[in-house]
Amino acid sequence: MLTLVRHILPLAAIALSTFLKEAEAQPALATSVESAKPAKPYRILTSGKQITIKSTKDIKSVMVWSSGGNRILEQKEVNTSNYTFRISVNEKIFFIRLQLEDGKVYSEKIGVR
Repeated sequence: MLTLVRHILPLAAIALSTFLKEAEAQPALATSVESAKPAKPYRILTSGKQITIKSTKDIKSVMVWSSGGNRILEQKEVNTSNYTFRISVNEKIFFIRLQLEDGKVYSEKIGVR
């Protein structure tokens, strides 16, 4: 009887561990749903220290901060779908906050050379 338990116990442990691994795995559907994020209605283009924002909707306001927390730009009532400005500070990382005409607010971290 003891020999039988010694042979069955390892088989039961392997079967149980296989079952638990399969139970922890995420379903394949979850990864495909996460990748279906809606596209942003704007693009931020950089060319040196010149930043261009192109949007499918009119831009209501733009605010830009440096990574140190200093406000670089605040422009209200832009009311156009394209907006270009130049960075006059010697920093590499900036944060941009856009508000579009529909009231939605977007923020993004960008880098410049």
